[in-house]
Amino acid sequence: MIDRDLPLKRKISDNIKRLMKDRGWTQLKLSEKSRISKSTLSDYINCNTLISPGNVEKLSEAFGVHKSDIDPSFKNVYPIKEEKLLYGDAPLFTSLPIVGAISCGNGVLAYEDIEGYEDTPDSWLNGGEYFYLRAKGDSMINARIHEGDLLLIRRQEEVENGEIAAVLIDGEAVLKKVYKNTDSMILQSENPKYPPIIVGKGQNIQVIGKLKRAVIVY
Repeated sequence: MIDRDLPLKRKISDNIKRLMKDRGWTQLKLSEKSRISKSTLSDYINCNTLISPGNVEKLSEAFGVHKSDIDPSFKNVYPIKEEKLLYGDAPLFTSLPIVGAISCGNGVLAYEDIEGYEDTPDSWLNGGEYFYLRAKGDSMINARIHEGDLLLIRRQEEVENGEIAAVLIDGEAVLKKVYKNTDSMILQSENPKYPPIIVGKGQNIQVIGKLKRAVIVY
């Protein structure tokens, strides 16, 4: 079977080895700096495994470089300058991960279980970091969000009252309208058969991003 990710794996491997060489680091040193196991780093360096976005972030922080210096598919995930296209120019696209699971350890948000990547028009992105979630269930059906739709999320920890956000509850990402009070947060579905979720202070919950667009999947 042809490994379609092999060219990207090789580029990522070359980038990691170059950055290690520039700093005089061993794999053990990089493992300690990035909190990624030595065996996982070896898989990336030997092109056995495609790196996850969460580990791209850990490596970029360890090396003190942009994510694109590790994984070139992140080249437009950082703040984007809006530029008008000349007549006849083709639109530009960015490949963004479709995230199946999200974890948050030691304050670091990590993407896990990557389903694939979606080419996304740069005109949809206006700065910041983006990723996709896949809608589950019918709790947001009155917002025209159906199971299986792709949800373009801008990563941010603050949203305005009434905005739809991706929220991490006990390790599971859900999509809800968010309303904040002094000592609680209300997560409201867009389907009357689901009661609101009231979250008090001290509960394990975190806003991880704002919904920017829902892409209908037929």
